[in-house]
Amino acid sequence: MHYLIRSFLVWLLFIPLAIANGALRDLVFTPALGDTLGRAASSLTLSLLILGLTLLLVKQIGVDTRAGYLVVGAFWLILTLLFEVSFALLVIGHPMDELLKDYNIFRGRLWLIVLAATFFAPLLASKMRKR
Repeated sequence: MHYLIRSFLVWLLFIPLAIANGALRDLVFTPALGDTLGRAASSLTLSLLILGLTLLLVKQIGVDTRAGYLVVGAFWLILTLLFEVSFALLVIGHPMDELLKDYNIFRGRLWLIVLAATFFAPLLASKMRKR
């Protein structure tokens, strides 16, 4: 159970990374690449940032099994989805259909890659650290 508390503390560090990444998207990627490619680049950048931070901190979580890493990844995925929906709907006031646009991979939206990276980051980072 302690590993969930530690993994929650690591997940909290994703929030400032995501905010900084959003600023990078708005200030650099979107002006240079346009909205669709800017969002795609931002999704890839955030995925790499999540993996990088996880790589640095995976040992501190205190898990040492494949199943444990997948539980942490699922926990992070749930936290991310809850945060995203809560923030978008309650704080920003975006309607749900606006939020769901980021899930349309056929329109160049790669947010699903960020969610996959969030889920698999603990397992990938543990494998990378063992090498």
